[in-house]
Amino acid sequence: MHLDPESSWLLHGVDFTSAPTRRKTITIASGHLIAETWHLENLQALPDFASFAQWLQQPGPWLGAFDFPFSLPRELVEHLHWPVTWPALMTHLASLSRSEMRTTFKAFCDARPVGGKFAHRATDIPAGSSSSMKWVNPPVAYMLHAGVPLLRTAGVTLPGIDAGDPQRIALEGYPGMLARSITRASYKNDDRTKQTPARHDARAMILDHLERGDHRFAIQLDAGPHRAALLDDASGDLLDAALCGVLAAWAWQRRDSRFGLPDFDPLEGWIVGA
Repeated sequence: MHLDPESSWLLHGVDFTSAPTRRKTITIASGHLIAETWHLENLQALPDFASFAQWLQQPGPWLGAFDFPFSLPRELVEHLHWPVTWPALMTHLASLSRSEMRTTFKAFCDARPVGGKFAHRATDIPAGSSSSMKWVNPPVAYMLHAGVPLLRTAGVTLPGIDAGDPQRIALEGYPGMLARSITRASYKNDDRTKQTPARHDARAMILDHLERGDHRFAIQLDAGPHRAALLDDASGDLLDAALCGVLAAWAWQRRDSRFGLPDFDPLEGWIVGA
């Protein structure tokens, strides 16, 4: 594959988990953008945080869209009287255990009315994402707690939030936002008893639209020899990584306008493409 200088950046999509194992890995889809097509060249499965930390240290130039929240809602932070600058907030959060964080967030929720238990970031509404303080279904607060310290230790750049290595750029991604722009049907489940033909068909629909660029981000996916794996993985981890890769490609197209990010609260962060 011939790459001109503008397409030489490696673009990653990262499907993260707060509890990686050999069965439930951190999954990474990597490839290059040429014209309007993101070519998926490699899939990796990392079984633990140590291997992910090592992966983050790989030299650039690369840009990745990472499927975990990069911060908390300002409403929650101010209510708790926690630091209101992102580096100090992340340092404070990392000093807490998961159980301490969960207890604090649960007390916040318990004091609020039904239907408004969780605080949300401004980006959650347009993205349709869960509050980053949720500790169950999905446990995105645990993902934040695990993932952000690894990004900070690696010294990558988080545009609009934290300046680091300009050749290694991390953006917050959310594959569900892209998937739902194609179909509202459920396409994945970790429970084997719920890995149904209907969910397989939903993955096939998503893949078909991605390959044609028939979605709101208009990037075409060339899955190459990895197509069958994306379709057959009933957990959806591989497809989610590829969806994040498409978001990374969309952001890379907009690198001269801050990767398509709007003006946003640097304490809260923003989901790319929201």
